[in-house]
Amino acid sequence: MFKQLFGRKRLLRTPQVHNQPNTSNSDSSKPLSSSLQENLTTIQTILHHPSDLLIRHFTIGTNQYPCALVSIDGLVDIAMINEQLLSPMLHSFDHPVSSTSDLINVLKQQILTAYELETVELLDDALMAILSGDTILLLNNLSQCIIISSCGWKTRSIEEPQTESIIRGPRAGFTEDIRTNTALLRRRIKETNLVFDTYQIGQRSRREVIVTYIADIVHPDLVKEVTRRIKTIDIDDIEGSGYLEQWIADSFLSPFPLIMNTERPDRVSGALLQGRVAILVDGDPFALILPITFASSLQSPEDYYQNWLISSLTRVLRLISAFIATFLPALYIALLEFHHGMIPSKLAFSIAGAREGVPFPAVVEAFAMEFTLELLREAGLRLPKPIGQTIGIVGGLVIGESAVAAGMVSPVMVIVVAVTAISSFSLPSYSFAISLRVMRFSIMLAAAFLGLYGIILAYIMINIHLVNLKSFGVPYSTPFAPILLRDWKDLILRSPLLFVTKRPKMMQTKNEQRMKGRRNRG
Repeated sequence: MFKQLFGRKRLLRTPQVHNQPNTSNSDSSKPLSSSLQENLTTIQTILHHPSDLLIRHFTIGTNQYPCALVSIDGLVDIAMINEQLLSPMLHSFDHPVSSTSDLINVLKQQILTAYELETVELLDDALMAILSGDTILLLNNLSQCIIISSCGWKTRSIEEPQTESIIRGPRAGFTEDIRTNTALLRRRIKETNLVFDTYQIGQRSRREVIVTYIADIVHPDLVKEVTRRIKTIDIDDIEGSGYLEQWIADSFLSPFPLIMNTERPDRVSGALLQGRVAILVDGDPFALILPITFASSLQSPEDYYQNWLISSLTRVLRLISAFIATFLPALYIALLEFHHGMIPSKLAFSIAGAREGVPFPAVVEAFAMEFTLELLREAGLRLPKPIGQTIGIVGGLVIGESAVAAGMVSPVMVIVVAVTAISSFSLPSYSFAISLRVMRFSIMLAAAFLGLYGIILAYIMINIHLVNLKSFGVPYSTPFAPILLRDWKDLILRSPLLFVTKRPKMMQTKNEQRMKGRRNRG
């Protein structure tokens, strides 16, 4: 299935053969010179003589070999350089050497105590090491340099995810440091088949991107397709996972998220064990999970930490909330403007009495209130967190009460908007909730022109769009269409964990068995 579904995508995307750093100075691709001073001058010239470039000249050995350490201030650990580089070379170097080539071997094997050392000959490699936070050691009369890992910039500590609230489960979230993120996954999955494929993306930034998966579970064609799409990226810099998500997604015209982003390592580890692929981007605390389906946006890792009955009830409530957040304002418009007879008599009299004196039709009233709600949401997000929450709550109460008191909107409309907002907040995926907010206005327009017929037509069009969407070869509507009954055990209603013995069939994993069944226990 993967080969057939990926066939058309291969025609649309061609890997870029020139996805290499584009440096303005052609000297960066040449080999290092044997002259220490010439190398230092070239590095300073290519970097435009930056004020934060640190160069430490010194001599070592009985023959007083001229050397220099080069690094960027703020990117390196100065204490580590002093203790593990300068101090051993200046105070402990008493080894006889016959040549400069012997000197570099002695330094690597007996003097330098740093854990990661690498010898390179190209100027470009030396420059990338400096800009990545490493330190290079240059020696006179030697056209090589030693790269020493010395990264020491400030990083944010591991905290609770900010965008995904947690009731029960681990509270550790990803950070901007990609090595911290890989360590969080290693701690959760102690598996020899856990693979981290590293890529350098961006012609100028060379940002590190890691594709992770479990080799003996994931479908090989899925990994190949993810790798192929990543290699098509031809841009100066991907400033975050959002750039990468937009580049490699199957469709840029769909409002639905085709790749999931998350700050939670437990969500990523669970996805990897299902046969999915995750992508980490250096400098971004969000990981990308792919492929996903429509049902993935209604599920949360907390569903597996609770009793299956509680989790099933929660998922049903989320599904109902998704329908309410999408269709409730449109239903209000359709019933009031076109289908009065469908409203019970007592409720119709109550609504009519509440709307007495309102100068606008239900369509204008609904759009005005929904637009105001969206303004309050955006204002709450952009303001500082303590002020934003206050503005969202107080602003909604004040505007709603004032609008009702002024006779501009009816109390029923305020209730409809409030229920719609609460329903959208109950969805675990922020990206999915935004998609429903976008579609809500389109469905309201359809209801304004055609009533319930417009809502039904909009619903049919949404379903047609969903069944035509694919996320890396997996139909977005799976397992509803195509129907995969085995995957219904963990869909809207979650079966007890003892009965979910196999991985999702839609992923076509190498190893389908995830646990022994109930009959084999003991």
